[in-house]
Amino acid sequence: MDRGLDRRGPEVAIKTPYSIILAALPLLFLGAFFFYPLASILLQGLMQDGHWDLSGPARLFSHRAYAGVIWFTTWQAALSTVLTLIIALPAAYVFARYRFAGRNLLLSLTAIPFVLPSVVVASAFQALLGSRGLVNAWLMDSFSLTRAPIALDHTIWFILMAHVFYNFTVIVRIVGSSWARLQPEISQAARMLGATPLRCFREVTLPLIMPSVLAASMLVFIFCFSSFGVILLLGGPRFSTIEVEIYRQAVHLFNLPMASALSLLQILLTLAFMGTYTALQRRTTVTLYPESRAVTERRVSTPRDMLIVGATCLFVLMLLGSPLAALLARSFQGPGGLTLDYYRNLSVNIGQSLFFIPPLKAMGYSLGFALSTLVMALAVGLPAAFTLSRASGPLGAVLDPILMLPLACSAVTLGFGFIIALDEPPLNLRTSVWLIPLAHTLVAYPFVVRSVLPSLKGIPNALKEAASMLGASPAMVFLKVVAPIVSRAVVVGAIFAFTISIGEFGATVFIARPDTPTMPLAIYRFLGQPGDLNYGQAMAMSSILMLVTAAGFLLLDRVRLDRGGGY
Repeated sequence: MDRGLDRRGPEVAIKTPYSIILAALPLLFLGAFFFYPLASILLQGLMQDGHWDLSGPARLFSHRAYAGVIWFTTWQAALSTVLTLIIALPAAYVFARYRFAGRNLLLSLTAIPFVLPSVVVASAFQALLGSRGLVNAWLMDSFSLTRAPIALDHTIWFILMAHVFYNFTVIVRIVGSSWARLQPEISQAARMLGATPLRCFREVTLPLIMPSVLAASMLVFIFCFSSFGVILLLGGPRFSTIEVEIYRQAVHLFNLPMASALSLLQILLTLAFMGTYTALQRRTTVTLYPESRAVTERRVSTPRDMLIVGATCLFVLMLLGSPLAALLARSFQGPGGLTLDYYRNLSVNIGQSLFFIPPLKAMGYSLGFALSTLVMALAVGLPAAFTLSRASGPLGAVLDPILMLPLACSAVTLGFGFIIALDEPPLNLRTSVWLIPLAHTLVAYPFVVRSVLPSLKGIPNALKEAASMLGASPAMVFLKVVAPIVSRAVVVGAIFAFTISIGEFGATVFIARPDTPTMPLAIYRFLGQPGDLNYGQAMAMSSILMLVTAAGFLLLDRVRLDRGGGY
């Protein structure tokens, strides 16, 4: 019996009827709601009147306006990456090399901006540095000015600051994780041989952490390259990335062929960038017998250490905390001073408009969509994770990237694919209330897979075999052995799905019906309308969404199994 159990590896297990059904569920979901919309984009971009037509893709580079969009998308992403790297590297060093009170809490707080919805980030920067922000209001009151002295609205500087705010933790966690495991004896040996601290960093430390620096920088570049909400809300009509141009061509100009051509370009470039990131990530492992953090970290003991750590912590709190604090404060500040009116009026249609949806209803829709997404993401993600845990060899090498493909496709492209593919048979869902949860599930379920899969792979086969030998049925083995081990990871994946859904904006702006807006969509609409009440309600809704998202992430960070620095 033992020999039979030993021979039955993952490649055999995947061939059982039960395993085939498990594998079929996520693949059918992908086929209907990922590959079919992408195929529709492909046909829309490359065919006209039933004939192949490459004039659309050719115009992307020959037409000055579209070439300008591609160029702006690239250089703003590159500049955002460089600025993030310069600002975050010192913090990565401090978190990697020092042990101090509140370190883990502060490290968790640095990741909150990364998980915030883009509309919340845009609202936060407008609340801090916008024309009606707290800083401008204080300067105007203090110096009796008639106009805002800091004019950052619809400028590139607003975009760059938001991108640094968003991606700061990516550098800190990925580079810091690698830096923390470098043996301190290597640098000490260089110092004993006469190297200055600067030369030691340049010629010893930097080459060792460079793979992590490059991988983290590539990831930040991908995020900035595919930026949508930040550009749309903070850049205004003046700036447009590829994703913003897809939205404008599809929704404002109804130029679907050009939007499809831009989507194809976005998909190809993102896949190329993701391939580069994956290749760089494989090189991030330190091969010089990495030490544990207990060995590499040191306590803050000297005045110099206190100055370095104190200044870094203060800078991090100001950089990441001031926009969020300004957002919360601005939601309570009206023309006459402190007020709760913006929160009180979230359920009131003051203008008595027939087309007005009270913000409180938008919150209800967001909550309902998020709960539906949570259930659907688990229904798709758990079978996918079980399938990948049993598959190995060529089969696993093929299934893994296929099931993870939605991660390499932007939400904007997914939303655009939905509106051109799911409005006619065989999947006529354009007016269905389930369209939003379906799109959110595509975005969220890969995070469920990545949360659960390591736990499943970590279960020893001998443990399950021992339960079977003691007479437990396969269902009992799952309930008594597998389920308790992976339950914590399932909770993490569920929180991921809920948090992602409640703040999703890129796909939702395409597919949401006017009578069922989500919170991010309602905030976007309020920010685009004049008046203190609209602005204040946008701040109030953004504050609520910020608190919900932050609470979800802090809970996730508390229960997750792996506290490493990977992404």
